[in-house]
Amino acid sequence: MHIHPDASAVARAFSPDEPVILNRPHAAARAGRFFAEKFPGKSLYAVKANPSPELLRILWDSGITHFDVASITEVRLVRSVLPEATLCFMHPVKPASAIAEAYKIHGVRTFSLDSAEELAKIVAATADDAGEPAADLSLCVRLRVSSEYSELSLASKFGIDLADAAPLLQATRQVADCLGICFHVGSQAMTPFAYVQALERVRAAIVDASVTVDIVDVGGGFPSIYPGMEPPPLEDYFAVIHRAAESLPVSYSSELWCEPGRALCAEYNSLIVRVDKVRGKDLYINDGAYGALYDAAHVGWRFPVRSLAPVQEDTEEGFSFYGPTCDDADYMEGPFPLPADVKAGDYIEIGMLGAYGAAMRTAFNGFGQGAAIEVADEPMSSLYRGDRRDPRVSENVVSLR
Repeated sequence: MHIHPDASAVARAFSPDEPVILNRPHAAARAGRFFAEKFPGKSLYAVKANPSPELLRILWDSGITHFDVASITEVRLVRSVLPEATLCFMHPVKPASAIAEAYKIHGVRTFSLDSAEELAKIVAATADDAGEPAADLSLCVRLRVSSEYSELSLASKFGIDLADAAPLLQATRQVADCLGICFHVGSQAMTPFAYVQALERVRAAIVDASVTVDIVDVGGGFPSIYPGMEPPPLEDYFAVIHRAAESLPVSYSSELWCEPGRALCAEYNSLIVRVDKVRGKDLYINDGAYGALYDAAHVGWRFPVRSLAPVQEDTEEGFSFYGPTCDDADYMEGPFPLPADVKAGDYIEIGMLGAYGAAMRTAFNGFGQGAAIEVADEPMSSLYRGDRRDPRVSENVVSLR
């Protein structure tokens, strides 16, 4: 397969009528190696963030051997692509048929839950033909924690409250070969303190339940870089998590897990779109809310952008985008800074779309059929190159003389 130098080269070579996803395998591989080598435990890739088979293989080759799957379709996908991978079914509400297939056909042994009903369902679905319960289950009770330090909350849908956790932990301990506690601080956590606060709840839950815990899973939430969102280095997150987890009253042989999604795949993709119309500060482009720009439309995410026009004005202005469908909701407010003289026919690259970008594309109104092309340049932002300035370090020096 031909590898193009960058987005501009792709635009020049093809003048594409449809949006084009740009893949950067080297960026995903670098992120995978970073987590595999530096996180002080096991890293489970959250497949929902980007289920591309090519990406799954890249991460596997980079040292990511465990995968957080959230549906039986994801279980089947990862098992077909990576037969030797360890799959962990971490959705807390699953159909009994999905649990049974995952356990009996695909070798899944790790499941999450947040209720007594789900525990009973897992026990029944994994029992043998004689009704004997499985003896090799790793069961992770999901604890509800705060999402106050994250850009997107994940605190309302799943997780058992700390006040109610002890009976569920005790009941789960009775049927689990390995007992775990898991949580999710929300997507794009902007400070390591989010994990410290959550791990204090884990401590309280363990003490209250008086159970032996074998797995502490700190979930996802590890951030990437976007305009207006400059997180601390990921090494700071890892160090804080390690210190807090080391002091927990858990089994001497306990394992520390995490479930990065965004942080492993955000830098993998960007998107080339074409401007089809300019109306004041609104640009009509050929991808949008029902395509790879779902987050830009529905949660106001501001992705980095750059014009691919060969000659452009130095002055920038903030633009909004309309997508290609007939729906008024196909709108991305931005602002997205671009040259003031942008015109119809110009191409724009939108960066950092590897997480929940390509994965969210639909065929609504007949759109969303663009190609995927590999490029060799760097993503617009990166946590992994080693040349990023720490956003907490000030360049202002105050003399005390």
